[in-house]
Amino acid sequence: MTAISQNRLASTTSPYLLQHKDNPVHWQPWDETALQAARELDRPILLSIGYAACHWCHVMAHESFEDHKVAELMNGLYVNIKVDREERPDIDQIYMAALTAMGEQGGWPLTMVLTPDGKPFWGGTYFPKEPRYGRPGFTDVLVQVEAAWRQRRADIDANASRLQNHLQEQLAGSAAPGMLTPETIGDFAHRITGLYDPDHGGLQGAPKFPNAPFLETLWRAWLRDGNETARDRFLETVTAIGLGGIYDHVGGGLARYAVDGRWLVPHFEKMLYDNAHFIRHCVWAHSETSQELFRTRIDETIAWLERDMAIPGSGYAASLDADSEGEEGKYYIWSLNEIISLLGEQAARSFASSYDITQGGNWEGKNIPNLSAFRKDPAQAAAEIARHAESRKILLEQRYRRVPPGRDTKVLADWNGYAIRAIAEAGRYFGSESWLDIAGARFQSLMAALFASDRLSHVHDGKKPSAFGFAVDYAAMISAALSLAEATGDTAFLDQAKKLADSLKRNHFDFESSRAYWMSERDRADTPMLAWNDLDEANPSATAQVIEALARLALATDDADLTAHVDNLTAHAAGRIMQSRFGQAGFMNAADTVSAARKLVVVGNDPSGDPLWAYATRHPDPRRTDIFHSSGAGGTQFPENGAYLCAEKRCSPPVTTDGELEVLLQEGI
Repeated sequence: MTAISQNRLASTTSPYLLQHKDNPVHWQPWDETALQAARELDRPILLSIGYAACHWCHVMAHESFEDHKVAELMNGLYVNIKVDREERPDIDQIYMAALTAMGEQGGWPLTMVLTPDGKPFWGGTYFPKEPRYGRPGFTDVLVQVEAAWRQRRADIDANASRLQNHLQEQLAGSAAPGMLTPETIGDFAHRITGLYDPDHGGLQGAPKFPNAPFLETLWRAWLRDGNETARDRFLETVTAIGLGGIYDHVGGGLARYAVDGRWLVPHFEKMLYDNAHFIRHCVWAHSETSQELFRTRIDETIAWLERDMAIPGSGYAASLDADSEGEEGKYYIWSLNEIISLLGEQAARSFASSYDITQGGNWEGKNIPNLSAFRKDPAQAAAEIARHAESRKILLEQRYRRVPPGRDTKVLADWNGYAIRAIAEAGRYFGSESWLDIAGARFQSLMAALFASDRLSHVHDGKKPSAFGFAVDYAAMISAALSLAEATGDTAFLDQAKKLADSLKRNHFDFESSRAYWMSERDRADTPMLAWNDLDEANPSATAQVIEALARLALATDDADLTAHVDNLTAHAAGRIMQSRFGQAGFMNAADTVSAARKLVVVGNDPSGDPLWAYATRHPDPRRTDIFHSSGAGGTQFPENGAYLCAEKRCSPPVTTDGELEVLLQEGI
């Protein structure tokens, strides 16, 4: 029996790949054994990319990959490769771009057919086993695509080569450096603001995704330009998310998106990154409104992370599945009768009135708890949350008796970096030592587990770290270290940020062109092509995150060479990214940080009792880097106690009162 005449996924550690280890399909991991077999057998590759919490990935698996007749077709016609997109975002990026270039809408599961040397020539997403939903049946697809490949081999090879060249230009191309002005950034924010739904929050229509880069664009527009409409759309959206069914009112945490236009019905999978971004958004919303709702949601989300997602001695798990017992959302929904039996008639009726629980249900005969009725009155919503705290505790205890959704236990450096940064910023803003302790401990655990031999690993599978990392991992962890340094005053975090930045440059910078950082390490042999990562998905692009992280580090360390390096990266990225219609928000936000170049330095006796530091803490600004110096430690540049704002390559004289600092931060130097 040859290596590829059997399913080899049992030897992998990815929870997603292990979900498929018993399929009759002869699945291969993405490795040289599988790729070499395709070349030697001269067979096309059927590439299937997904992730552990993906509902439609599970549907396609049950319908097709567990079916012996379908598997027989696949095994006879193709070399079949499975990829976890969270483990290998570099591979996912390339083939998702290929699907988009073919004029198809992207999504997961991603189903691609490649030539034996890995060039894509046909693709799609979910396919039912038999034709339905207006989609062809997977069995027909398997036969017809392979037949076309054999019968029109020369044409397909030529088209695949042209597509490969297009991808190379799109994902790793060059463009003349560009220039972004404050007006360009402001105009982009204005256009984003116009896409938002003033009635329900979020982008207009359905489904509704939180879209963290867009929300940050709105918040920055308010801080930078005083754009009240952008502020209102931001607050409306964060409020709607925090009160809608997309939020888990019983256990805390946020689902990936809502399938409807009112944030009621979640696609029940929970991702670590969404919850990290949500925490930051709630900090900003609280700083503007002082509404207790946002503090409560942060508290609940961090508690959920620690209770349900924490990996002992490490970071947080990647995700929770949408399905349990084969049904989407079964773990999270309730009947009125069940709630009455748990809470008693009187408490249940009160809870049901607040949380939209009815006998007929608000989704498929069951109920998704939500407080959307209070969206216009977040103060009343907070009161309802407090009033029903004991009832929610009882429901949570009961829910833990249910069969839970699967948990993807791999620990990803980038997603954990987002979470650590968010918790650190929340800990600083609310003065929570416990949150700062959590963030600091998680960061140190990850550095111990993932950073060795001058490389930051992308993933820890519970046994060992991966032998590779991505530029986005460094960027996220640098940002986490900088936020911890701001929040705690511990310069050891700043030293770790510098060490990560040095390693990022050694492993990922394109020294030949000096234009950008490759997403993958330069010496990776199994990456189909080296590519930038310029365009956002649910998270900001790697390019955006690298620029923002290095810009913040340059400000924190007064590193002129690093500042010049960031300016060069930003100009080249502007030339590439401004040619795209989509995925620009993360870069615009990073460019806003570069353009603002704002550093606030407070010199005083003790940050815990300094009124100027307290004022800065109460007014968080993602464009600003904050540094506290003990009296006498500011050197000749900052000799006196007070607050200095540095921007546009110069620093203000010190101010000494809250009122003066307010004016300085609003009006600039």
